[in-house]
Amino acid sequence: MKYIFNIIVGLIPFIMCSQEDSPSEIRRETNLEVFGDYAQHAPALTSLIMIIANKDKKGLWQFTKSYGTTLALTYALKYCIDKPRPDGRTDGKAFPSGHTAVAFSGASFIQRRYGWSYGIPAYAIAGIVAYTRIEGINDRHDGWDVLGGIVVGVGSTYLFTTPYQREHYELTFSGKNNNYLIGFKYKF
Repeated sequence: MKYIFNIIVGLIPFIMCSQEDSPSEIRRETNLEVFGDYAQHAPALTSLIMIIANKDKKGLWQFTKSYGTTLALTYALKYCIDKPRPDGRTDGKAFPSGHTAVAFSGASFIQRRYGWSYGIPAYAIAGIVAYTRIEGINDRHDGWDVLGGIVVGVGSTYLFTTPYQREHYELTFSGKNNNYLIGFKYKF
């Protein structure tokens, strides 16, 4: 349990870096935009809860690599591409959408690692976050920025994440008419 605590504490700077402060914001954010600011972290936090609940050490390492890659690639692209935001600000950090990348990274981790039954609600939250980046009075992103964030988030996760296997082996016994069969199957 101590290693999980250490990893979570180590991830806090990544989460904090993905939340950008904007003191020069002139217009007031709508409730939908504020919801998107906080909801972007829900899939990642849900991923961590699922990792802890399943005692999934391999999943924790995969999540750390995929989430870290998402953040690094998102900010590298923001500084390299230097695309202005649709609202006219010239900070040059529109592409890709960081909120969308973070939300879809967490959602795709849940789907890839634990299956579609958990992934669909996570993707729904991530989709709402993507919508909040385009919609609203602050006009932070256009559709291409959001699509770029989705590609970065999902792509980073698919590079490092494998499906979770609860049991790696199966042992079966069968018998009929004095004939007996023992079967052993191991999943890699």
